[in-house]
Amino acid sequence: MARANIILTGFMGTGKTTVGKLLAKYLGYLFVDTDELIQARSGQTIPEIFREKGEAAFRRMEADIARELGGMERLIVSTGGRLMLDEGNAAALGANGRVFCLQATPEEIMARVTGDASVERPLLQAGSPIDRIVELMQERTEGYARFTQILTSDKTPEEVARCLLDLYQAD
Repeated sequence: MARANIILTGFMGTGKTTVGKLLAKYLGYLFVDTDELIQARSGQTIPEIFREKGEAAFRRMEADIARELGGMERLIVSTGGRLMLDEGNAAALGANGRVFCLQATPEEIMARVTGDASVERPLLQAGSPIDRIVELMQERTEGYARFTQILTSDKTPEEVARCLLDLYQAD
């Protein structure tokens, strides 16, 4: 698996993009954020896609990206929070990659996502954001449990990246 991809999944705010960029730098791999790729190709933000085309259209875009990236090598892929919960997407990306699920406490996630005003979080727009985070994390627990879990709370991105590298290189 020396040239296999590393796929990072998990809830928003767990560090997928930050840690993914570090891993790409350490390994000399290409970093790809699936949400950024969808936005670049569609010319729309994720919230715009949801509003104008609907969630089903967005999920089809995710599936197309998963199939495309699954056929490539030497990638670090940061996935949208729900992308790997779809069995077809998980199979496509997991065929040539090791999947890790980054986890953090709801409080840590809340601090991280509210500290990044540059990103719009449509799923947290209604009601209490912390309650919504807890609710969504509970809904996704079973889906995320299929993958190797890495806790990112109380760790620096560098510590998380080193932990992932150790696990990846142990294969």
